[in-house]
Amino acid sequence: MRKLNSIFALAVAAFALVSAQHVLAQGPPNQPDMTIDAATRRQVIEGVLKRLNDSYVFPEVAKKMETAIRARVENKEYEQMTSASAFAQSLTAHLQEVSRDKHLRVRYSADAIPVRDEKEREPSVEERERFRRFGQRINYGFERVERLPGNVGYLDFRGFFDPEGGAETVAAAMSFVSNTDALIIDMRKNGGGDPRMVALVCSYLFGSEPVHLNSLYWREGNRTEEFWTHKTVSGKRYENKDVYVLTSNHTFSGAEEFSNNLKTLKRATIIGETTGGGAHPGDSFRIAEHFGMFVPTGRAISPITKTNWEGTGVKPDIETPADHALKTAHLLAVQKAVEKTTDERLKGDLKRLGENLQKELDELKKNQKTSAGK
Repeated sequence: MRKLNSIFALAVAAFALVSAQHVLAQGPPNQPDMTIDAATRRQVIEGVLKRLNDSYVFPEVAKKMETAIRARVENKEYEQMTSASAFAQSLTAHLQEVSRDKHLRVRYSADAIPVRDEKEREPSVEERERFRRFGQRINYGFERVERLPGNVGYLDFRGFFDPEGGAETVAAAMSFVSNTDALIIDMRKNGGGDPRMVALVCSYLFGSEPVHLNSLYWREGNRTEEFWTHKTVSGKRYENKDVYVLTSNHTFSGAEEFSNNLKTLKRATIIGETTGGGAHPGDSFRIAEHFGMFVPTGRAISPITKTNWEGTGVKPDIETPADHALKTAHLLAVQKAVEKTTDERLKGDLKRLGENLQKELDELKKNQKTSAGK
């Protein structure tokens, strides 16, 4: 997840979608490294510590991180580091060692990071247009929309873009699966994104009466922002039918919120692996010309549990390896369809499909055991 008025909000969201790992990685892949000197290391360290004390969601943890980093400086641990990339990775590891916060990262950028007015944190017109084109190019995160055998809908959804840009794509995808008897939503490669898009997609799975999904507490202003389902949506709602959400240990941030929302509200069955464990939204900040950082400035609060999934992840209802999750969900959907149908011919077709799916799933499990034994 990300704070909505971030300087680099669009780039942060895009990174989450491209990497499908964490909201902010160590910079673009394969970028050239840079040699840094003692003055640069000093500038970055002081900038990082100031930003943490000014903005990190838990001020007391920010102080602990400062103490730990200054102790490493005193022990001269960074003095021999001349690689910008390695320095950023080391700082990230050392900060996370104290905070256990997977969103918190220092990044190196081969391209100079532009200076922005702290008060003007909205993306520029050019950045918005660039992000819009990027969103269109990857279909706003919708990788695949299918109708599986047994009349089961399938959405392979890999990231939550801004709802203004992606709303039509969401409506089209949900309309396509609207006549299916059950729906599988694949979050296994989803690294997060915009919480407003999380709310929009969730809205299609509930009725018109607004449902409180999640809240975000922000340190700045000591305020809490609530996210609810929408009274109206432009596509067809998917109500009163079974929904399955697939997860992996790469499911992160906003994708975890989506999974947690549906789990706690008992709207979906979560199948797969425990998710990555990142529940702290935040902002990207410029630290130096070639260094930035993502600082969690808020935390998620479930209206049901009053907690979040930071550090623990979202535990699935049915735990299975990620590469077994789709087959498991498909089989479960078909088995439920067999129980519900009164059409004997259809029942027979569904039973045969279920038997085939069971054989395929058994084969997957057998192959996994064989590979593990080698």
